[in-house]
Amino acid sequence: MNILIVEDEKDLAEAVKHILQKAGHSADIAGDGLLALDYIRTEGYDLILLDIMLPGLDGLGVLRQMRSEKIPTPVLMLTARAEISDKVTGLNAGADDYLTKPFDPEELLARVGAMTRRRGEVVLNEIRYVDLTLDLNKVTLFCGTRSVQLSPKEFQIARLMLTDPSMVYSKEVLITRAWGMDSEASDNNVEAYVSFLRKKLRYLNSCVTIRNLQKIGYRLEVSS
Repeated sequence: MNILIVEDEKDLAEAVKHILQKAGHSADIAGDGLLALDYIRTEGYDLILLDIMLPGLDGLGVLRQMRSEKIPTPVLMLTARAEISDKVTGLNAGADDYLTKPFDPEELLARVGAMTRRRGEVVLNEIRYVDLTLDLNKVTLFCGTRSVQLSPKEFQIARLMLTDPSMVYSKEVLITRAWGMDSEASDNNVEAYVSFLRKKLRYLNSCVTIRNLQKIGYRLEVSS
């Protein structure tokens, strides 16, 4: 897996890089937020380890800019900020997981491995999960011999959820990812488009459904 480490403490960044390489991953280092965005926009990373306290542009700024540009790469926040409010802020900004410093190398590798396993399989211009295939060029969802065209917002939500199907996505996160941070979209918009996607999944006869976790968010679920 190709991983970007965004960390301004050089010794720590090199130590994390060594841990990842020893486990068989490839890794690059960006020492500030603006450089990290350049790397993220031009390189195909599978995962980003992102510190919050960075020169140039802090980690939350990097994360919000990524999501506003519809960059779906999973992000593991790796930071000394351990307050619950900091974690909530990071997750609501679009992070997928959160690990506080100091950390155990084994836990870091376990988190990285878990994020890898739970992602949908990305093959060229497709995302595959269970019986579904999302064609990223045709903006079309396939299941067996059936297919449906998705609207732009349906596509953004489907792409996000299929890329990391074990995650629970709050309405706030879906608005940020699909509509953008400056959007005036509301919870009702999210509910409407999730309903549209559910209908299309039923039409496809897929075993994948979208479960509503009351007051928490949405998650993909596979029926037996």
